Amino acid sequence: MATLQLYKAKKSFGKKEVLKEVSFKIKTGEILGIFGRNGCGKSTLLKMIFGTLKASEIDLHLDGISVNPLKLIPEKKIAYLPQHSFLPLNSKVMDIIPIYFSTQEKQDRIFYDSQIALITSKKVSELSIGQLRYFQVLLIGNLERDFLLFDEPFSMIDPLYKVKISELLVQLQQHKAIIITDHYYKDVLNITNKNIILKDGFSHKINSKEELKKMGYLSKIP
Repeated sequence: MATLQLYKAKKSFGKKEVLKEVSFKIKTGEILGIFGRNGCGKSTLLKMIFGTLKASEIDLHLDGISVNPLKLIPEKKIAYLPQHSFLPLNSKVMDIIPIYFSTQEKQDRIFYDSQIALITSKKVSELSIGQLRYFQVLLIGNLERDFLLFDEPFSMIDPLYKVKISELLVQLQQHKAIIITDHYYKDVLNITNKNIILKDGFSHKINSKEELKKMGYLSKIP
């Protein structure tokens, strides 16, 4: 079992403090949801943990040992799915899979996925938003990494792929620790074990839609 613990992360852009004190702990077998309004620093936080954005202050511990976020990537501990597609538009799905996985077993796991098998001959530019997002989640999720960061995996996709991605994340959860940010709060709450909300630069633990409403994230509960 692997554990990642974040203590009092901070980030400022000039004089603007976006993150003042954010902390959480997650271990393999858990899914952590991170909520917050636009501009609260959700994506910023994921990039800081992944090491692609320098934090103003960050204290990150892996299995109880302090670690520099920049070392998590070369040591193959962490993977990150950003909001926007990172795949080359003119490449075919079948040509992208071998780039990520060298063994035939791993490649076949992607090729013969029930959803991917239908689109292997298509170019990335020809995929629907749902197909593309599912493909990216499948690629990142099958990497040999203990910690997975997903920025808005449910955003703007149709219900079928929301279900497929949810099922995939729950399956991955058995052996990995997953952190999700997304405005589709129902989809997130359906699969998470723990949740936090970012407000005014601070992190707060929450457990339900009612608490999201109390924190001002929801104007009403449908």
